[in-house]
Amino acid sequence: MMDFLDDLSHGLATMSMFPYFDMAHYIVSIMALREQPGALQVSRVSPLACWFSSMLYCFGGAVLSGIMLAEPPVAPLSNGTSVLLASLIWYLVFYCPWDLVYGCAALLPLRLVLSGMKEVTRTWKVLGGVTQAHSKYQDGLLVMIAIGWARGAGGGLISNFEQLVRGVWRPETNELLKMSYPTKVTLIGAVLFSLQQTRYLPLHKHHLMLIYTTFTVVNKARMMLTGSAASPFATIESAIYKTLFTGFSPYAALAVEVRKASARNGSGSALTCEKRPANGSRTKDGSQAGESCKKTD
Repeated sequence: MMDFLDDLSHGLATMSMFPYFDMAHYIVSIMALREQPGALQVSRVSPLACWFSSMLYCFGGAVLSGIMLAEPPVAPLSNGTSVLLASLIWYLVFYCPWDLVYGCAALLPLRLVLSGMKEVTRTWKVLGGVTQAHSKYQDGLLVMIAIGWARGAGGGLISNFEQLVRGVWRPETNELLKMSYPTKVTLIGAVLFSLQQTRYLPLHKHHLMLIYTTFTVVNKARMMLTGSAASPFATIESAIYKTLFTGFSPYAALAVEVRKASARNGSGSALTCEKRPANGSRTKDGSQAGESCKKTD
């Protein structure tokens, strides 16, 4: 059994991603773009903007990691074969007659296979980013984590820029404000591969590749089959957040009392205040100067 797993991990480590796994990555990524609100309308109004957004979905990780390493951001587009393949898939997903390509790829069994293949490419992208950073910064653990994360989840991390290409501005969707599952699992992979690269994690690279790939593929399949978008890390995240980042606010008790008072007074009640003249003068009704408040419903 151990020999089989060892051979499997070696096979994964030497497997070529081109063309089949890369093709699956392009199909799933461009389908995700097509399912964004307003993307179909943009494809009819401006095919160039749609194509550029698709390339950012497909090559966003390489572009972002290149920028972070002070390399030309257009370098990923220098591979004409990959760009041509991604462009062909973009055209078929958006413009194929009767939506044959999208309709077939959206079928659950086929989409399950394509999504699993895309998760395999995620392992290679994260590892590629970590290795690239390690070649320049041998002791830069944080740099390796950042580059591996950017390489594997760059499409999500630059989503706000991609949305601008389509004329959409939604800053609340920033991945750093509210991380999606792919961004989280990529960050975890970047940490693990960086620790392995710096010898802090006593595992062979091919063994870690097998473990990480198996986890991502199985969990992605589970989420698709059950229709659940819940993160498997939710419990751990909640515990860490409550332990380390909630802190203690001196106004917490006061806020609770205010909410209770508001509930007793009724949701439709409010306080209305008006200023009276200062300097000890009296108002027309003979009351003293100052501020009076009354509850209104």
